[in-house]
This record gives sequence, structure tokens and C-alpha cells, in this order.
Amino acid sequence: MKVSPIVLLFILSFVAISFASSSSATTSQNVIVLNLHEEIDPGSSHFISSALAGINRNNTVAVVIDMNTPGGILQNMLEIINAINATQSLGIPVYTYVPSYGGAASAGSYIALASTAVYMGNGTVIGPSTPIVVGGTSLEQNHTENYFISYMGALAQENHHNVTAAQIMVSQDIAYTGAQAISNGLVNGYASNLTSFLALMNLSSYNVVTQNPGYYDNFLSFLSNTTVDGLFILVGSIAILADIYHGTAVLTIVGIAFIALGLLGAEIVSASLVGIILVLVGAIFIFLEAKTGHGVALISGVIVTLFGTFMLASPYLSGNPGYSPSPFGTGDIIAAVLIAIIAIVVGLFVRRIAISLRSRKYTGSESLIGKTALVKKAINPMGTVSVEGIQWRARTEDGSIVDANAKVTVVGRDDLVLVVKKQ
Repeated sequence: MKVSPIVLLFILSFVAISFASSSSATTSQNVIVLNLHEEIDPGSSHFISSALAGINRNNTVAVVIDMNTPGGILQNMLEIINAINATQSLGIPVYTYVPSYGGAASAGSYIALASTAVYMGNGTVIGPSTPIVVGGTSLEQNHTENYFISYMGALAQENHHNVTAAQIMVSQDIAYTGAQAISNGLVNGYASNLTSFLALMNLSSYNVVTQNPGYYDNFLSFLSNTTVDGLFILVGSIAILADIYHGTAVLTIVGIAFIALGLLGAEIVSASLVGIILVLVGAIFIFLEAKTGHGVALISGVIVTLFGTFMLASPYLSGNPGYSPSPFGTGDIIAAVLIAIIAIVVGLFVRRIAISLRSRKYTGSESLIGKTALVKKAINPMGTVSVEGIQWRARTEDGSIVDANAKVTVVGRDDLVLVVKKQ
């Protein structure tokens, strides 16, 4: 049968339109790239989980986690893995790509091996993966470690990675270079950059949508640091102590805000109830300084609060199984010591101001008469004495000379000059 040119043209046009529509439908799907360049914590967990919750096979062909992380909180790691598994169950592959000179360390290594495939760039590292139980017993450490050896093995087996190599990262605290991980079958291959990786996965023709953590995610990450939480409560307590003397209510408001943020952060990370109690007991000691006024309660409160800060990351009465790696490094310890020293100095300075303010509440000489003073600068005929930590100009009642470091008794006051006599 002979086909007319017009009919042939119509058929060809229809085929072309159908092909264009099919091509458009393909390229309208997205490749979601999630930049996980931070610690594994409530912020990054919220970021990954939220991003994966809104996708389906109609709008997403694949997800790529662009990972460079030192690890973090195991509980949040498990939440991210659950989100990955839910996405894979929809038929959407989730890949991990570790960019050049990046790492999938500690908790990040578990997330990587939960992926459909893992590719690594130049100078990359995966592992080590040993969990850390802060403040726990050796039995608790072994119990947690054994659990995660099995868990890592299950992830590797499910996604066709080398099970033995994966479990060694946990049991022996070993890390592999990218080249070693490729050679032993722990990861799937090498890609010099993200563009090369997308080409290897035949994903270059799709729309690439890159997502980063938002302001709320970063806020959660900031508050999920137990050191920050404990120090917030410490600083807030000292601020309230200062306002007890100052009486403006401004520092009290600031102090309450700091304490509230510290407690909120502790709740976000499912902090140990033991740690929270110790931190609050320390705060009570600090408040008691307003009653005792000798500095011992303040220093004790600072020490107890810092110990409680360390225990916030412990497993006691906590839903958090641990960390990988340890949440406390040398820098954190040095910072805590420095802040403790500063807190004590500031607290003692506040105490001195308090004494000064108390002395100003009185009028006339009666408030100081009979008290013992220490001569700081020899009285001849005028000098300087210290009463309850406050220095005053002074003279003797009979004009006699008194050497420095001698003790005298206040017998009167002439405006801002104390009148004293030798003891």
C-alpha cells in the first residue's frame, strides 16, 4: 500500500513528539546530592531524614550522599541508616561518594556500607568504626562493641561489601585507605570527583539537585554537643549568681536562657539522666555561693558541673548507645579546663563585687566599726587597709604609724576614710 507524503509526515512527527516526551520524562527526574560534610548528630540526621522523606520514584532516580565526616552519635547514625533503607525499599538506590581527601570515619563508615554502592576519591579513608561508651564499664564497652560488629557485618552482607573487612574496622579499630578498601572489596570503586562518579553510574543526563543542611539543622548540631550543653548551664548559673548581687534581672534572664538551651541540647541527644542531675546539682552549689559568700560553694559547683558535663555523654539512663569516635578529644579537655578557670575567676570577682555592694547598703560608721582590717599600705599618716576584700583609705585615731601587713581595728569612719587603731 502506498503511503502519501502527508500521512508519512504525520507519523514521523508523532514519533518525534513521543520520543521527545519520553526523553523529557526521563530527564525530569532528579539525582539528589546530599552534602554530609559534618558530624553525625541530630542536625545531620534531621537533614538526611527530611531530604529523603519527600522523594519517590517519579521525581528521583537516585540519591548520592557526598560524605566527609569524622563520625559522631550512634543513635543518629542508626536514624540515617533507617532513612536510607526506607528509600531503597522504594526502589531508589542510595549511593555514598567520598570526595578526594575526605573520609567516611567511625559512624560515617556504617552509613556508607548501608548504601547501595560506595565510591571513593583520591586520598580518602574509611573507618575506624569502634563504638565508644563514655564513662561506661569494660563490660558495657564490650557489649556495645560486639553488637556493632554484628551490625556492621549485616550491613556489609546486605549491600554486597566485604563482610570480614567491614567487621575488622569495628573489632580492631582499623581504617582503610580508599585504595585498600577498593582492593579488598569493601567499597565498589574509584571516582576522581562527583562528576566522574555520576558518569560511572549513568546519572549524568539527569537533573542534579544539591542540598545542604539548613539553619535549623545547624542549630540542632550546635546544641547536640554535650560539652556546649554543660558549659551553657555553667555560664547560665554564674550569670544568675551575679544578678543576685547586681539586682537588674538582665543577667537572670540571660542565665535562664543559657540553662534552658543547655537542657534542650541535653534532651536532643538523649543525654544521661545521671549527667543532667550532676550538672543541676553543680548549679545549686553555685547558687548557694550567694548565701555562704566564701567561694567554696562556687568552686565546688564548677567542678561538679564539669564532671556532670562529661557524664552527659554516658549511657547511664540514656537512650543513646554511644559515640564513634569519642565525643571528647584533647581540645575539648583543654577548653573545659580553661573555661573552668575563667568561671572560677569570674565567680570570685563577682563575690568581691557582692561584698562591695553589700557594704554600700549601710550608711554611717556603724557598718564597719569593730571589724578587723589588714594594712595594705603603711599608714603614715594616711594609708590603705582591706576590710572583707575591699580596700579603703585609712588613718589612725592617734596619728601613730602602722606598718604594712599589720592588723588594725576599725573604730570610726570619716566619709570615705576609715579611722583605725592598732590591735
